[in-house]
Amino acid sequence: MARPLRRVVITGIGLVTPVGDTPAGFFENLITGRSGVRRLESGFADALETPLAATVDFDPAPYFTRMQLAGVDRASQFAVACAIKAMADAGLDTEGTERQRFGVSIGTGMGGANALESAYTTLLKEGQSRLPPLTLVASIHNAPAAQISLRLGLRGPSYTYSVACASAAIAIGEAMRSIRHGYADMMLAGGTDALLTYGVFKTWEAMHTLATPTEDGPATACRPFSADRSGLVLGEGSAMFLLETLESARARGARIYGELSGFGSASDASNMVKPDADGQYAAMRGALDDAGLQPEDIGYINAHGTATRVGDVTETKAIKRVFGDSAIRLPVSSTKALHGHLMGATGAIEMAAAVLALKYRTAPPTCHLHAPDPECDLDYVAEGPRPLPMLAHVMSNSFAFGGSNAVLIASRVN
Repeated sequence: MARPLRRVVITGIGLVTPVGDTPAGFFENLITGRSGVRRLESGFADALETPLAATVDFDPAPYFTRMQLAGVDRASQFAVACAIKAMADAGLDTEGTERQRFGVSIGTGMGGANALESAYTTLLKEGQSRLPPLTLVASIHNAPAAQISLRLGLRGPSYTYSVACASAAIAIGEAMRSIRHGYADMMLAGGTDALLTYGVFKTWEAMHTLATPTEDGPATACRPFSADRSGLVLGEGSAMFLLETLESARARGARIYGELSGFGSASDASNMVKPDADGQYAAMRGALDDAGLQPEDIGYINAHGTATRVGDVTETKAIKRVFGDSAIRLPVSSTKALHGHLMGATGAIEMAAAVLALKYRTAPPTCHLHAPDPECDLDYVAEGPRPLPMLAHVMSNSFAFGGSNAVLIASRVN
């Protein structure tokens, strides 16, 4: 006999982002338009065509001893910090939880990219023949999830998803399913990436998809849905959610940000780099079906909105197909204008923006959108933050190279 599905809620959020490291501070910066995009301050910046990035000013000292830091890549450092923050935000202590039923689900685009870059530099540039002994465990993709499990003593399922820009959204959705179907009672779920290395920048330059500075300076370089958009800005950071059953959250009197009510994923199966509206439509439609909602129930979408020429138009078409005549009245915004594109972590950062929009009943704007592209003709909240007093359901889109699409829905819990 099948067990009844359990409702899954978000009770904790942990953040390390270019625009804030607390939920309230992060959302305040989104609605006031504080950009985290700046000129990259790095030894290789002058060798880049467009040295722009959304960077994080992160000090690992509150979370790691010097000994603990050995063999821990920057991406894993972010992840552990966010996990600890999410636990604190949820009012949880692992001493009082069933750790055998408490798991981790993390999305990352490239894992320990800094550890790999350092290894290649040591071997190929400096001509050395030996590497630090923990290089391998620092660079493997499951290192962030493993480091969280080790630090918090979590013995439940440990998952790592590496699906380019859809990584974190898939990690969150699959964590929801683990709890919903009874394979775990609590999960720390999210994403992390720290890809601001010379090698990564050069690969993106080769694709001609990076934004160029505007006359206003670096902060406004990323302009989703704008006629003068020139591409994306790379960012770094992490976001983690504490997920648990609605029953357990209510039993312990936890503050609930919202219910993780829907998850949909689908593949374009058409092109490695060119997005396809059919796949995006299928993922959005799948999330709605999973949540038991109709398109008109959604009150805000946090778009993937990368500010690339093709991507923004394709997403606009997909949203129109899903929402029909009501699409033109649906608030849609891309917060990448401020925090950049965090690759494997971007789905978690943007889900945090959507969940906080639900909490504060306010849609964050699409910043720097002064000259709309005629092919991008939805309501992108260009005028600034918009109060949405009746907001009950929000959607977050994550669409990746390789044609992997993932969509999450969060709903208000009454």
